[in-house]
Amino acid sequence: MSFHRNAKLGLAGRYALVCAVEGGMTLKEAAASFSVSPATAHRWWHRWREAGEEGRQTLSCLFDRSSKPHRSPRQLAPELAEAICACRRQTGWGPRLVAGATGFCHSTVWKVLRRAGLSRPARTAREPANRYEWPCPGDLLHMDVSEYVRFKRPGHRVTGDRRSQDNIPDGVDHVHAIVDDHTRLAYAEIHPDARVETAAAFCERALAFYASHGIAVKRVMTDNAWAYTKGRAFRELLTCHGIRHLKTKPYRPRTNGKVERFHQTMAREWAYGLVYQSHHDRAAALPHWLEHYNHTRPHSSLGGRPPISRVHNVCG
Repeated sequence: MSFHRNAKLGLAGRYALVCAVEGGMTLKEAAASFSVSPATAHRWWHRWREAGEEGRQTLSCLFDRSSKPHRSPRQLAPELAEAICACRRQTGWGPRLVAGATGFCHSTVWKVLRRAGLSRPARTAREPANRYEWPCPGDLLHMDVSEYVRFKRPGHRVTGDRRSQDNIPDGVDHVHAIVDDHTRLAYAEIHPDARVETAAAFCERALAFYASHGIAVKRVMTDNAWAYTKGRAFRELLTCHGIRHLKTKPYRPRTNGKVERFHQTMAREWAYGLVYQSHHDRAAALPHWLEHYNHTRPHSSLGGRPPISRVHNVCG
């Protein structure tokens, strides 16, 4: 059971009070002993005395009762309340628009909708998770770009001092990243932009990185960024290597979820996990963090093992 926030006594205290009165205490003495008013002691004693045997055994007579009145003669008639609810169901309007359409007061409409459980629209059913994993390394690579603001010294997020406003951002670092679907082996680089030539050159170096680990790439998945879908250099690179290009549906980043999740981990552990004096120090730390991610850091989806443990043909 739950008690109202101003309750002086809990269930055990109320039971002890009525037992004290039964033992010979007066109501005033019991109220003073339990630090409550005589009216409170009177209420619980009379509820106990008027209760039946079952109510005393279960102590249900000492529970809080609803403060709702037994009769509400001024409450809106059921047929009028149904008209308000029907307007809500048909139009989906809020209380103010429904009040204007039905001619009732806004507060009345709000109370009617709340009693009927229509004050908020029903939540749409969440789409079930569609988890997949390709069987072999290189079957699919997930590719994406994230952005991090450059800085020349730590800002208020680290120092806690918002008084200095001369820490003007010095552009944006674009972190290009690729993650293998089966092994979660990752490769990332920092570049000043996300143009077609930059993305194609990065992808070529990433393919060489996976080839050095004995992984032959068959497919690459990206979002619908212009550099990936319209860029000639990127398209020619994939064609030259015989790689199939897969694109996600618009506004569905979950399809490319493995690299999106990698960006979250990278932001938490690399970009914002340490205090850097400038963005140059942050960029210098990326290769070391990638080495840790691929060879040491336990991955939850791999049973606590690092991504390199799933690479079948590790060269050397």
